[in-house]
Amino acid sequence: MAVSYHDVIVIGAGPAGLCAGLYTARARLDTVILEKMAPGGQLINTSLIEDYPGFESIDAADLIQKMVSHTQAFGAQILTTEVSEVFSDGWQKVVRTADGDEYRAGAVIISSGGSPTPLNIPGEFEYAGRGVSYCAVCDGAFFRDRVITVVGGGDSAVEEGLFLTRFASKLYLVHRRDKLRAQQIIQDRFIANPTTEIIWDTVADEIIGDDGAVTGMRLRNVKTGEEWVHETDGVFIFIGFDPNTDFIKEPVERDENGYLIGGSHMETDVPGLFIAGDVRTQLTKQITTAVGDATTAAVAATHYLEDLYDRVERPETVATEVSA
Repeated sequence: MAVSYHDVIVIGAGPAGLCAGLYTARARLDTVILEKMAPGGQLINTSLIEDYPGFESIDAADLIQKMVSHTQAFGAQILTTEVSEVFSDGWQKVVRTADGDEYRAGAVIISSGGSPTPLNIPGEFEYAGRGVSYCAVCDGAFFRDRVITVVGGGDSAVEEGLFLTRFASKLYLVHRRDKLRAQQIIQDRFIANPTTEIIWDTVADEIIGDDGAVTGMRLRNVKTGEEWVHETDGVFIFIGFDPNTDFIKEPVERDENGYLIGGSHMETDVPGLFIAGDVRTQLTKQITTAVGDATTAAVAATHYLEDLYDRVERPETVATEVSA
């Protein structure tokens, strides 16, 4: 098992993690970013970005690469490894990985994001970013004057569906039950909208397409068993979203949905542990809010370390082999 010390460990290399790493590395802090997959976070599931300031339109892969290059230019390391646990050992934060290595730091910024709950049906992942989306604000404008179908029945599904009526020529909501779970006032607004129609007691069994784009869904009525092809240009799935925080092995304040709670400086109730992006309680999940959180968290972590190093001796940043 290799053990090394760093000033800052950032968990997750989405927009929040890359931005946080940029700021801490630019402050001349030894920074390592740990990411279990390729950098980019939820941007990997998006094809085109039109709501990030400075770029009227940019390919998601291009924006990711620009962020990665910018962060690395200031010296931050980006390592591909899966974090298995995070805990405190005195003033040091300990991050262990599935590879068996241990990274220690004075501060940790958790920007591991979250994962939309998928339907796990054929065609869903094949057409992700090509008609299948999990973010109305991100992708709604690409479906102007098109038929859109939302899957879900809670607050998020109905609220996001209402937002999508700004663009859709027709908007369907597919729900497996005969009543919605969303707040009544939101339901009333949705039902009153002339663009909307609810398909009750129905589940999606498959998403189908042609020439690389969604053309429809195979739906099934759960009461009658009737199956049919529902034509649509876009499928937006809102059946849940889970923050990626299972690796945190000590008590950290969370809300009722499991999101981490932070203060105005993105600090948690555990000293030295900061948060940014989709892991925290917030109004909206956007690239702009992610990098905004990350800027605050990185600057706060920098100030935290300045105070910390006045009181403790900083270990050498040298990887050593230790018997497991």
